Formats: sequence, structure tokens, C-alpha cells
Amino acid sequence: MNDCIQVVKVGIADMNIVKAPHTIRTSGLGSCVGVIVFDEHREVAGLAHVMLPDSSLAKAGSLNIAKYADTAVKELVNRLIRQGARSSMLKAKIAGGAQMFQFSTTNDMMRIGPRNVEAVKRELDMLRIALLAEDVGGNSGRTIEFNPKTGLLNIRTVNKGVRDI
Repeated sequence: MNDCIQVVKVGIADMNIVKAPHTIRTSGLGSCVGVIVFDEHREVAGLAHVMLPDSSLAKAGSLNIAKYADTAVKELVNRLIRQGARSSMLKAKIAGGAQMFQFSTTNDMMRIGPRNVEAVKRELDMLRIALLAEDVGGNSGRTIEFNPKTGLLNIRTVNKGVRDI
């Protein structure tokens, strides 16, 4: 019997599912948004590391569904349900979406972080998943780790310390 608790790591433009007692983590969240969707009663959670708001920006060919808010959130929910989560019980927490660079232009294309946050929230809304907490914006990178047993999202922000939401 292996009693060690694993930390499942999720890369950029990637997603994964974890069941308690294991936790799930992603680092390098700048303008990207880390989306946690979970069923606290079944102690199962998924994390997607979303890079861009909309898959219509994708180049033709193979589409990485984890990369875009509009495809990642739906796929994460589908995977959670296949792992025993109940769609009516799903909740979400998000972090990231920083404005990592200061631009003199107000060009909307450069507002990747805020646009990622808006796109993720729109998807959660359409799927009727309650957003319980968020730590978004600013201009610092984040590393997040979610524990499906406690429902806490631990956020380490560059130069800002650590907090749980």
C-alpha cells in the first residue's frame, strides 16, 4: 500500500484530474488563468492552465483544447464527470490573469490576462458552475495548489507571499 500523497503537476496549456488525498498544482501563471473545478463531496478536482481566451485564435491543424478558455473548461467538466463528479455539485476557483507587461497602447489584444479571466468566467456561467473565489489580475506571477479534501486553493504570488482561498 502506497500512502504517499502525490502532487499532480499541470503544465502550461495542460489539464489534469486528481482525487483526495492527492493535490494538484500549476506554476507559471502570469497572464494565464488556472481554473479549478471540483466536487467537494466526491473529493475530486480538475485543473486547467488556460493560456488564451478563445480557440478561434488557433492555427489550423491539431487543437490543444487545454490551451483555450472556451474549450478547456468544458473538457475539464467532462473529465470530472467521467471520474464520478456530479455536474450539479461542481464549483470553481480561479487564479492568474495578470497583466504581466505594461503597454503604452490600449490595444485589446495585449490585455491577454484580463481577457482570459473574462472568458473563463463566461464559460463557468454558461455551464452554471458557481465561482466561489478568485485571485486574479495584478502584475505578478502565481503558483497554485488545490486540495480536493479541504477545498482550499493555496496561492503563492511572486513578491506577495502565500494565501488560501
